[in-house]
Amino acid sequence: MEYRYKPSDKVCSQEMIIELEGDIVKKVTIIGGCAGNTVGVSSLIQGMQIDEAIQRLKGIPCGFRGTSCPDQLAIALEEAKRRIIEGK
Repeated sequence: MEYRYKPSDKVCSQEMIIELEGDIVKKVTIIGGCAGNTVGVSSLIQGMQIDEAIQRLKGIPCGFRGTSCPDQLAIALEEAKRRIIEGK
């Protein structure tokens, strides 16, 4: 299943496209942001269970912004889990 998320305007990325296979993160594509970081984070969580990815990424700050692309990805994964896996 695919889920699309528009991150907070406090971060550089503009859209996150998440592909899940059950509770496993199959693929993440992040549009915008620092390519090295966003591609790296996406690659690192590929094949990971969604709850573990959320736990690892949630709350990571980017300077004074109060959020970051990894934190926004955790929020996107939480929403995807709620909507796709739990059907809410």
